[in-house]
Amino acid sequence: MLRPQDGPTRERRSLGGLWRLRLDPEGAGRTEGWWRSPLTAAVDIPVPASYNDIFPDATVRDHVGDAWYQTSIWAPARWAGERIVLRFDAATHRATAWINDTEVVTHEGGYTPFEADVTAHVRPGAENRVTVVVNNELTWESIPPGRVEERPDGRRTQRYFHDFFNYAGLHRPVWLYTTPRTHISDITVATSFEATTGVVDYRVDSTGEADTVRVALRDASGAEVATATGAVGTLRVPDVHPWAPGDGYLYELVATLSDTSGGIVDDYRQSVGVRTVETRGKQFLINGDPFYFKGFGKHEDAAVRGRGHDDVLMVHDFALLEWTGANSFRTSHYPYAEEVLDYADRHGVVVIDETAAVGLNLNIGGGVFKTGKVATFSSDTIGERARHTHLQAIRELVARDKNHPSVVLWSIANEPDNVQPEARDYFAPLAAETRRLDPTRPVAYVNALMGSPDQCAVTDLFDVVLLNRYYGWYFGPDDLAAAETELEAELRQWAERHDKPIVITEYGADTYPGLHSAVPSPWTEEYQTELLDVYHRVFDRVDAVVGEQVWHFADFATAPGVFRVDGNKKGVFTRERRPKSAAFSLRARWRKAD
Repeated sequence: MLRPQDGPTRERRSLGGLWRLRLDPEGAGRTEGWWRSPLTAAVDIPVPASYNDIFPDATVRDHVGDAWYQTSIWAPARWAGERIVLRFDAATHRATAWINDTEVVTHEGGYTPFEADVTAHVRPGAENRVTVVVNNELTWESIPPGRVEERPDGRRTQRYFHDFFNYAGLHRPVWLYTTPRTHISDITVATSFEATTGVVDYRVDSTGEADTVRVALRDASGAEVATATGAVGTLRVPDVHPWAPGDGYLYELVATLSDTSGGIVDDYRQSVGVRTVETRGKQFLINGDPFYFKGFGKHEDAAVRGRGHDDVLMVHDFALLEWTGANSFRTSHYPYAEEVLDYADRHGVVVIDETAAVGLNLNIGGGVFKTGKVATFSSDTIGERARHTHLQAIRELVARDKNHPSVVLWSIANEPDNVQPEARDYFAPLAAETRRLDPTRPVAYVNALMGSPDQCAVTDLFDVVLLNRYYGWYFGPDDLAAAETELEAELRQWAERHDKPIVITEYGADTYPGLHSAVPSPWTEEYQTELLDVYHRVFDRVDAVVGEQVWHFADFATAPGVFRVDGNKKGVFTRERRPKSAAFSLRARWRKAD
């Protein structure tokens, strides 16, 4: 799915700003047809943003069910005759939208875009009503999973199995845009090298009939360096400037549809970074060179905004990544806004791109039940319908992000059950489909400490071993000597059993900012720093380890409860982006390595 853009044949309008919001815990709006008229009893709400933390009201923060958004828009009169599209970059976790009185689109999945051709329903040169109902309920069929429980007093609460707050709403931009009736519908690029020549294989999909498809590649100065004709072809660039970590060099591919007289029918511009990614034994290679991941797991999370995309915070976070010396991050635990990947492309930051499949393990932290082992994958829990939803999430992730050079690895799940035999039946078709959709990138899942390397039923299905490990915190807290011994022993077991690169995608400790102790102890800044040092010593001794991504970049919100004090405090920065002592320690390690 191509993003909206302005150009010779296209025009876009942001629908961001203040909309009207009405919560609907009883689900009355669908029966009563709230989309047919202006919302009553509604309040102003900014878009994009989560609605949960904007108002000092627990019923808003903890709302379960439908939330109705509405705004009025003017479509320019000059758009008459054009194809008009309504696009939502994300609506968490599912949505249905109307233009005036007509339903135009329904979508499942909270972190990938969806759109509808609304040409027949929008009145150019007139005011139009846009209504969307967003539902935040998690079920056994959704990704991520969860279940809604009813308390004795009748209140509905959401139970979910992931350790971050279930923010909801229109988290990312909303657009109204135009294309010609005959238009470019998709572009796919894959890059490689022939010595110093860059090779760009491309495919341009289009609708309708156009006489000619012409493709041109321009360098950063705007000079045309390669051209081709045809919907499928190859561009060769002598003395190519590769995209590389720390060097976000981008070319621009311009695809043009022309009619028989040579007139332009449609035009689209796609950024291209020429680079290769592969695994070779225990090495992870970018452009044929070994790459070592230094960075973080992150969240789209900020005070008041919740998960709402914000350019100011995005640029600041990237600046802090650079300050620490980080070269990468994982989109834990869902696809991030496309603006984030664009920024990573331009600045040479490497990304592990992850689906929203988190919480697929009912045996972590007691799971959904209190005691004993339970079946994560079954007809009563996460079954065939959940896998169907998961598969669609993978398809939408790859379709959206396939052309980003910063994305070097697909992670299709975080900490799922990986021991029970049913796990293999669940994940084998997902791994195979991801490779079919994109054979140019490795595929992985993130492993939790639930079984030894010889017990894992799925690692051989994947290309990279991604491990989340908490020796010295959840396992053996306040015993860093034991943590060092146990971590090294386990990593060597993984290295011996699998000839694959290992990236530690989570390690760290909760740390309350400003809490200090002469003798490091849990929750102090000193303990966080020493724990990271322990892990780093082990990583440096195990050759198969090709990356370290600390959990977490910054403190973030979680579900309220007695086990989290104002959220998860594993960040090396506070939620307000103030550095803890560990941030300076990481900066010394990572920048020295440069």
